[in-house]
Amino acid sequence: MRNPLSKIEALEDADRLDRIATPVRTRVHALPLGPVRDALRGRWQGHPLHPALVQAPIGAWTSAALLDLTRGNERAARLLVATGLATAVPAALAGAVDFADQFPEQERVGVVHAAANTTAVACYAASLVARSRGRSGRLLGFAGLAAATAGGFLGGHLAYRQAAGVNHSQSVPHLIYEGWHPVGDPEEFPRGSVVRRMVGEVPVLLVRDSEGTGELHALADRCAHLSGPLSKGEISDGCVICPWHGSTFRLADGACVAGPATAPQPSFDVRLNDGLVEIRLREGHAQ
Repeated sequence: MRNPLSKIEALEDADRLDRIATPVRTRVHALPLGPVRDALRGRWQGHPLHPALVQAPIGAWTSAALLDLTRGNERAARLLVATGLATAVPAALAGAVDFADQFPEQERVGVVHAAANTTAVACYAASLVARSRGRSGRLLGFAGLAAATAGGFLGGHLAYRQAAGVNHSQSVPHLIYEGWHPVGDPEEFPRGSVVRRMVGEVPVLLVRDSEGTGELHALADRCAHLSGPLSKGEISDGCVICPWHGSTFRLADGACVAGPATAPQPSFDVRLNDGLVEIRLREGHAQ
């Protein structure tokens, strides 16, 4: 039987969509959002904000459709359509910020997702104009809801099939046995250098402070955002910066201090035992 998702999966390889995705990404990166960018990403709450924001327009438009189907209060339906349009703006902006830091395959699906939602907004805007002029905007509203539903389906594909926006370090506590793990002799970790080690199936980066006491820090190497290799990133001001999209994590405890990542990086306790450096997944990450 033909895979019903085959047409959506084909979008992932449709490089012609890059002609749209690339300039959109560039323009989103150029927006002077400052600290608002990380707020829209949802770093303050530990996971993307976009899925929560879309509940408002979808809820409002679905409620308006129920009133239209039952020939309910037209004034209430008009208010719901307007509410959906107003709340679609921050939802779209949060989605755009997330979109701009993805892999090309995710961006291709993302531009079609955005096109469906833009169609929904256009239909509902036209519906609101018609209603305000005393004409029926029901059919336009139903068309808008159909477009928004298609956009939501593509959003689900992005999140659950393509893993856009998920925490890519969530599996770390399940892949490392409890207890201490030897990672090398102390001289193998010179000040200011990044050293990569494997602990079971998990790559770990270790960095010794270049100043002060020379404390040794250890974090899971694969970035929580999209599994970028942190060990190939830049060390600056006590943080490591992912070379792929710039997510920044504090070496001391793995806290995310700048997106696009929203989740902290799993961190490890470090000790010297019988002449060997050992690490243990820090409490709070262990399962």
